[in-house]
Amino acid sequence: MLTLYGIPNCNTVKKARTWLQENNVAYEFHDYKKQGIDAEKIENWMTQQPWEKLVNRAGMTYRKLSDQEKAAINDNASATKLMIEKTSVIKRPIVEKDGNIVALGFKEDEYQTLFS
Repeated sequence: MLTLYGIPNCNTVKKARTWLQENNVAYEFHDYKKQGIDAEKIENWMTQQPWEKLVNRAGMTYRKLSDQEKAAINDNASATKLMIEKTSVIKRPIVEKDGNIVALGFKEDEYQTLFS
């Protein structure tokens, strides 16, 4: 079973969920806002992707951080702390299967290849 991690009001997450539903791909939705995220999950992801790809630096949550706060995010530990405190800063969506990231973000052609 796939798990899609994100927040429900994110447009990219909405596109991914719609695509999965329209293509009859079963998945569970993990809502960061309601369910949060734990350090163990983030640390597992960081064995697969660098923190620089998991932190969405183009998003509003990151851009609203002070220069000092941004400068303090410079390794796995500081990135993990940020992602736990501000789940909206995590790249969305993350699609996971059996503990492995299978997709980061949403690209229709990539989903077509992965899930068809």
